[in-house]
Amino acid sequence: MWRMTFGFALDSRLPAVFDQDGKPYPMSHTTVINGSQVQNREVGWITIERKTGKHMREQQPLWKKLKLLLLFNPLTEWLDTTHLMRLYLHHAAIEEGKEEASPASRNRIKAFVDFYRINMNDFTPSDITAYATFEDFFVRAHKPGSRPIYRKDDPTAAVIVADSRVVAYEAVAESKKIWIKGNDFSITNLVMDKQLGPKFADGPVASFRLSPQDYHRYHSPVSGTIKQFRSMPGDYYEVDPIALQSQVDILTRNARDYVVIETKEFGDVLFVAIGASQVGTVRIHPQYQQPGNQIQKGDELGIFQFGGSSIIVAFQKGRIQFDEDILKASKNAIAVDVEVGMSLGRAVGEKVVDAMLETSQCWC
Repeated sequence: MWRMTFGFALDSRLPAVFDQDGKPYPMSHTTVINGSQVQNREVGWITIERKTGKHMREQQPLWKKLKLLLLFNPLTEWLDTTHLMRLYLHHAAIEEGKEEASPASRNRIKAFVDFYRINMNDFTPSDITAYATFEDFFVRAHKPGSRPIYRKDDPTAAVIVADSRVVAYEAVAESKKIWIKGNDFSITNLVMDKQLGPKFADGPVASFRLSPQDYHRYHSPVSGTIKQFRSMPGDYYEVDPIALQSQVDILTRNARDYVVIETKEFGDVLFVAIGASQVGTVRIHPQYQQPGNQIQKGDELGIFQFGGSSIIVAFQKGRIQFDEDILKASKNAIAVDVEVGMSLGRAVGEKVVDAMLETSQCWC
């Protein structure tokens, strides 16, 4: 059972958390918003930063954590099943999206960057005054070269699809025991397709969770051919671990788009982009909605607009070996903080040998 860990200094059981300079990471700090100083206590989840191997605390304001605890408990989970509550959440997400697209929303950008300590040198434009609205800032692009693609020309290497926190499991059933607790979660329910779903039912699955401060463009994990596309309307629930640990079937009820990518090395790969609260739009680019079009590993596949969000990437059984550091952390219900283009895993199986011979690739 997931142990909900809050960032209070009194809890000595938590691992020490340090910033990039090796200094103790503060549990609270002051942000200036509209000329006023606001004290923010951070109560985010413990993650492992892949670049350093250190335990880090995900930055999340106290008010947001309290909101999640109020929303996802037995009473409100029951209320959440009512039609009225679902209509309210849907309306709230749409209204927030309109607000983020207004010219006045650009005044929030500096406070947002300061609170989440976003390194704007990784993005273009890097000057926050260049963004006309908060929505424009939210879908900001990386500078070329800031996220190199691991073994870009090796088709047997799969890569991380988003700046995010990732967990990965060798079977969907394992993910349900540790990470996703909704009653009805399955790949078949996720894609609403009784023919496609069973193809991935017993296979490995990776879940990528994006927070509001993250880069919200997502990229292909593999090279191949678009085989299928589908867009499904739905709700906009939070994808925080508190929500995923509840009995509300978040992932199978939220708005989502998916593509199936056909490859020689991995077989068919399912990529599902899932909206969340504060996300009014899940948008896979038009060229990747057309079956038969080619996509290369690391290509930008689509965009989330305004908010946190989630991605599920599922593989057929026996076709990928996820990287050991991600698997080890996931078994302890700890997500790994990763960036686009890092290694996710490698292809396995008899067909990989044939593919390597065709492309003259090796593991080195």
